Amino acid sequence: MRGRRPKPTRLKVLTGNPGKRPLNKSEPRPTPSAPECPPELGPAAQREWARLVGELSALNMITSLDRAALATYCGAYALWAEATEAIQKFGAMVKSPTGYPMQSPYISIANRQAEIMMRIASEFGFTPASRSRISVHDESRLPLFEQPAFLRASD
Repeated sequence: MRGRRPKPTRLKVLTGNPGKRPLNKSEPRPTPSAPECPPELGPAAQREWARLVGELSALNMITSLDRAALATYCGAYALWAEATEAIQKFGAMVKSPTGYPMQSPYISIANRQAEIMMRIASEFGFTPASRSRISVHDESRLPLFEQPAFLRASD
């Protein structure tokens, strides 16, 4: 599919639908719920999972369908943290087997995991730029797709 990815209807409602295009009334409406942490995640990833699920649950912004995407984010976070620790321990430059200095392989691991994290973070609204596109009002605690009264068309 070409072009920009479509914005979820919930975000269109929260941002005010500036384009005034019709909202998708047939979009699936999963019930907000906190998914269980996958057992495959390591300790660092599980700590990140618990932190994020708590935040997203408080905002009613997570469902059980988000489990795989959030698990991918948490796994990438854990690998990034491990690589960053290794860079701090061994340095950004290491000696090759022949004795010449070379970039630490942990740098490429950290960079790749950071790319994955940023891509998923923008989907969940973890970044300042992605949050700036969402306008939260007092009605933000409504069910996932209920439209706030101030955005409903007048009869």
